[in-house]
Amino acid sequence: MEELSVGSAETIARVKDIVLSVKNEPVVVVVSAVGGITDRLIKTANMAGSGNEACFDHLQSIIETHQQIIAKLFDPVGVKKVSALIEHDIEELRIILKGVFLIRELSRKSFESLSGIGERLSSKIIATYLGAQWYDSRQYIKTNLEYGRNQVLVNETDQLLADMKGQLGQLSLFPGFISSNAKNENTTLGRGGSDYTAAILAAAFDAATLEIWTDVDGFMTADPRVISRAYCIDHLSYAEAMELSHFGAKVIYPPTIIPAFQKKVPILIKNTFNPNAKGTLISQMAESSLAQQIKGISSIKDVSLVTVQGIGMVGVTGISMRLFSCLAAREVNVILISQASSENSISLVIETEQTAVARAAIENEFYREMANRQINRVMVDDEMAVVAIVGEKMKQTTGIAGQLFNSVGKNGVNVFAIAQGGSEINISFVIKERDIRKALNVIHEAFFLSDYSRLNLFLAGKGTVGSKLLKKISAQTKKLQKENRLRIRLVGVAGSQSMLLDREGLDPDKVIEQLNSGGTPGSINDFKDKIIAMNVANSVFVDCTASEVVADVYHALLDANVSVVTANKIASSSSFQHYSKLKATAREKGVKFFFETNVGAGLPIIAPINDLVRSGDTIERLEAVVSGTLNFIVNELSEEKPLSEVILEAKEKGFSEPDPRVDLSGTDVVRKLLILARESGYPLEQEDVEVEPFVPAEYLNLPSLEVFMEKVTELNPVFEARRQKLEKEGKRLRYAARLSEGKAQVGLIEVGKTHPFYDLEGSNNIILIWSENYNEHPMQVKGYGAGAEVTAAGVFADIIKVANV
Repeated sequence: MEELSVGSAETIARVKDIVLSVKNEPVVVVVSAVGGITDRLIKTANMAGSGNEACFDHLQSIIETHQQIIAKLFDPVGVKKVSALIEHDIEELRIILKGVFLIRELSRKSFESLSGIGERLSSKIIATYLGAQWYDSRQYIKTNLEYGRNQVLVNETDQLLADMKGQLGQLSLFPGFISSNAKNENTTLGRGGSDYTAAILAAAFDAATLEIWTDVDGFMTADPRVISRAYCIDHLSYAEAMELSHFGAKVIYPPTIIPAFQKKVPILIKNTFNPNAKGTLISQMAESSLAQQIKGISSIKDVSLVTVQGIGMVGVTGISMRLFSCLAAREVNVILISQASSENSISLVIETEQTAVARAAIENEFYREMANRQINRVMVDDEMAVVAIVGEKMKQTTGIAGQLFNSVGKNGVNVFAIAQGGSEINISFVIKERDIRKALNVIHEAFFLSDYSRLNLFLAGKGTVGSKLLKKISAQTKKLQKENRLRIRLVGVAGSQSMLLDREGLDPDKVIEQLNSGGTPGSINDFKDKIIAMNVANSVFVDCTASEVVADVYHALLDANVSVVTANKIASSSSFQHYSKLKATAREKGVKFFFETNVGAGLPIIAPINDLVRSGDTIERLEAVVSGTLNFIVNELSEEKPLSEVILEAKEKGFSEPDPRVDLSGTDVVRKLLILARESGYPLEQEDVEVEPFVPAEYLNLPSLEVFMEKVTELNPVFEARRQKLEKEGKRLRYAARLSEGKAQVGLIEVGKTHPFYDLEGSNNIILIWSENYNEHPMQVKGYGAGAEVTAAGVFADIIKVANV
């Protein structure tokens, strides 16, 4: 048994190959109208009903489409034969359309006749082309109008098909979609009715298999237009296929599954344009223990959430019955229902185009209750969507709902209503339509329907650290995807005055060049607005600048469920109130705010402190050398290399800021100590720190860097004298940060040979941590703590931590 979608002469030729590939067993073929014809017929009918003369031009175009197909498929003799065969149907089409046009009224009866002629035309053409025996489905499939829809009269239809079953030859063909009522008037089975026709015939004829040939490979794990990683599902149960079809997976018409299920006829979905694809098998076959807990994710857009609420509903019998009866009477289709156990409210989802009718029906039905304020006004939320996850293996599996709503919640997707049946095959929920792309992506990843998790990065800063980070992303992408199932995708980059954004991803090797040559003008606030508007799942904002303007956008991004990874220490060393607000927002939104590189560049200093605090330990004292620049300077001082030359060398090697006075002022160390103190549990402000600059303040306040570099030579003998004195005493100079009993100090200190700071070489950093557990012997973290390369490495490590891999 085969049901085939046909779109053109070329498709019909493929149909012939498919049908003739079946050997040594009888075949029944069901065909739909030529692609697009049903829509064109409906449009033409509506134009005629409104008195638009253009309907006749549309009619001629439809006729010519079929004539062109016939001309391509047949020789001149065949063309004449087939044209004569369909002439009666075309004449009927002309007569009915003219009648509708003349009386300016499109009755249901006329509409049914006009919309179903496409299948009559295509089926006769294809039957002749295949050499198949043609049967008129209207003689065998009977319907009755119920609640505005043609419902198949199952018993009558089964009997008629059983009576003619013996007439079937080796190759038989039926038109899909069309049927008739008890008066033998033309009716149709609704959108997708050709699938339904095939299923009715397959069940009646006890077919071994029902093959449905369409334009897709089968059921996908999600909408591939939204999720590029969606893939074809090999096998579904009848119940799973029904659920996915109902909730937006338009692969198969939902009623199709019922006759096949009742007779246990397997359904195989195949692609006419890709016949070698495996397709999707729908059957009763038991799943293996390795099958995934959910099979697919489906969604419906263009719906509204209607809520009826009121204290007068509690415990009142018949409220639900009245609600759904009044909607059914007006042919309003209810897609989803959600009711609180308190009976205080009932929410339901309907198509948005039916909202006005539904509201009027409910307000009319509950007029008295609303007048007496027992029921509040009807509330309608438009621009909503329904998302459903489906899978037989969800039954009695704990944690599915938790995993589902955790994944959407931490990405900022608000759930308005939830519905789950006792069968546990489907969990459905209602969200804003704008969030549907994000929701589908995070769910797809959460249930391992994707081969990997994905982080979407937005990078601010294309300077030294930013460019080094891009190189690391490029170099590590394949390894992370292979070993950690993590794909890092760069979707946005911003400089100080321009930006580039691409939801599908940017090439980290080329993006700076592209940004410089063709970026979109805009500020960092524009970039922030674009990030929030894109609403991408698993978003991470990465700040590789030292800009206060960039730091100012962190809160808005965290509040929009975008994680923040930053090498910029301005935000975390700002006021304690602002620092606390950022941390609290990240916690509340379930996103990450990581700034490990703020203190030790690539050296992990904050993480060990966090681990100690989380374990219940108390940090009592800290001592640290956390300026690689200043440690480089004190280590390089010698009789041959005075202070001014070493400062210039640190600048040229990129160890210091472009203006070394920033480092020499001690401000950078103060900020780092503030961050360490706050992460240790001490609510300090910058003014709470006692600061001794590396050089006297009067040198730092000179009008320009050039003047400073001239004047700082005056300090060369002072520092050399101090160095020689300490050398004789077996000591060395260090610029250190200290926290003890809640008091913070930053300045130059002298250390002996037994002190851990004594042998600190080059631009290395070190931190000593005393706590209740590390009292006699402090925890010590030591390593390279300056330079763009290690900072970029530290930022990259924080990015990976966001993904928890």
